[in-house]
Amino acid sequence: MYDRQPLPDVDPDPIRARAIRQLHLKRGLKLHALIYVMANVIQVVVWFAYTSEQFFWPLWSLLGWGIGLVFHIWAVYSGASLDEARIEREVNRIHGGAGR
Repeated sequence: MYDRQPLPDVDPDPIRARAIRQLHLKRGLKLHALIYVMANVIQVVVWFAYTSEQFFWPLWSLLGWGIGLVFHIWAVYSGASLDEARIEREVNRIHGGAGR
C-alpha cells in the first residue's frame, strides 16, 4: 500500500550519521531544559507575587517535570549505545512485520 522510501539525505558514513543524530538529541535536550527553566521561573514569580503566604505550589511542577527532564538527560548522555546486534534485531523485526 505505502512504500517507505529512504531519506535522500541519509549519510552513508554511519559514524557521521550517529554524530548528527546525537547532536539533534542534544539540541532537543537543550530546548527541553530551556522551556523547563522558563516555565518554572514564571510559576515561581506568579507564586511570589500572588500567593507567597501559601504553600509553594510550583514545587509540584519543579519535581514532576524535573523527573522527566532527568530521564531525558539520562537518555541523551547515558553510555547506552546502539550496538550492531541491537540494530540488526530491530531491522529484522521491521522487515518481519512489513508483510502484516
